[in-house]
Amino acid sequence: MKKSRRKFSSSFKAKVALEAIKDQLTLQEIASKFDIHPTQISTWKREFIENSSKAFDSKTKTEEVDKEKSALYSKISQLQVENDFLKKVLEK
Repeated sequence: MKKSRRKFSSSFKAKVALEAIKDQLTLQEIASKFDIHPTQISTWKREFIENSSKAFDSKTKTEEVDKEKSALYSKISQLQVENDFLKKVLEK
């Protein structure tokens, strides 16, 4: 029978990565503690370190993204209205 893949939550991955960053235990000890392969722990640790700067990004980027999203949504709705109007005109 085929074994299904395990899926880990982001909070669990962060917990394991932080444990690896602390360097209080070896990778083998952490792997046996959390029942994960040591290579996976190294991967999560590297990803955690690479993406840690995102935690301190300013909120202005998210605000800019939200503004851009709302502008795009309004454009989509405008185009839908125009499309519906043209469909009605062509049906006549």
